[in-house]
Amino acid sequence: MFKVAITGPESSGKTHLAIALAAHYKTAYTPEFSRLYLKKHGTAYDEADLLEIAKGQYNWELAYARDAKRLLICDTDLLVIKIWSEVRFQECHPWIERQLHLHPYDLFLLCKPDLPWEPDPLRENPDDRDQLYLRYLKALQDMNATFTEISGLDFEQRLQQAVSFIDRSLGLAG
Repeated sequence: MFKVAITGPESSGKTHLAIALAAHYKTAYTPEFSRLYLKKHGTAYDEADLLEIAKGQYNWELAYARDAKRLLICDTDLLVIKIWSEVRFQECHPWIERQLHLHPYDLFLLCKPDLPWEPDPLRENPDDRDQLYLRYLKALQDMNATFTEISGLDFEQRLQQAVSFIDRSLGLAG
């Protein structure tokens, strides 16, 4: 199974892109588990909650992979939870770090926060998205991950950037 993680700061178009890519490739996508978890348990959370969110995201990826056709699109990933934990609690649980390395993603699409902020009761960081973006960029570089940056105000342009990168990576570009 070829796994594509859509990563980056809040309100950078990850979910919209995940849904569109899944439709384009006629495959499954893994939704963002944290939304379900925080809606159920409330927005006050601690490090133990982030570990549960990470485990939920990981388990959803396993479950949704069964319905995917060669390609699984992941709307968020364990890197998001790692950075979220480091920013909020100045540390990350070893399980999250371990899973990120034991079960790597094949590609990352790093969404640039050049879209307007969309308020949402579950979002926390409207003012530091550019700083967070740089943190994601450094983390991906440090991991030697295969990634591309997705940018631009036009959604079709962002989608085409993602499709071109995935197609090249899968050997579909001609």
